[in-house]
Amino acid sequence: MIGRLAGRLAEKQPPTLLLEVNGVGYELEAPMSTFYALPEPGQEVVLHTHLVVRDDAHLLYGFFTREERHLFRTLIKVSGVGPKLALTILSGISVTEFARSVQDDDAVRLVRMPGVGKKTAQRLIVEMRDRLPENLYGSGLTTPSAQAGCTAPLPGNARQEACRALEALGYKPPEASRLVNNIDCDGLSSEAIIRSALKQAMK
Repeated sequence: MIGRLAGRLAEKQPPTLLLEVNGVGYELEAPMSTFYALPEPGQEVVLHTHLVVRDDAHLLYGFFTREERHLFRTLIKVSGVGPKLALTILSGISVTEFARSVQDDDAVRLVRMPGVGKKTAQRLIVEMRDRLPENLYGSGLTTPSAQAGCTAPLPGNARQEACRALEALGYKPPEASRLVNNIDCDGLSSEAIIRSALKQAMK
């Protein structure tokens, strides 16, 4: 099991990033909460990782904090929740907010995320209640803010990159376009646009 990687961030295009470690490029998928905290390409970063082995592929997932990885590992143990949906959940809600939603039986908030229907939301609440450590309910952990890069546009069309990332997270193309079009994207990076779109979707 690959549990941790430290290296140079070579590329980042949500939901995928490339981390170069001793000359080897590791391709990882990560939730938006991790992308918000990443430095600019070329800088060093440490990620906590989880490896999923399938018959047709070995998939590596990266997380900025151990709490994110713990929630991911716990989520994929729930019936009907795979890695893709777990990333969508982590992208749309912070670890603490998810724990509070479970504690408060707030299925309505969970249903706002793509791929989470009423039955899945109820299953998450029931199965996750006894699996989350109590310190998460009041730990104060929040989604890291994207301070760096928010005002400087990335190469290419940040609006299109944001739409593609939202579609990869489970939003249908028309919904992804609607969310992005409701944002003033001038001068924003794709990560900042996605952050605003996800906040809008969760209201």
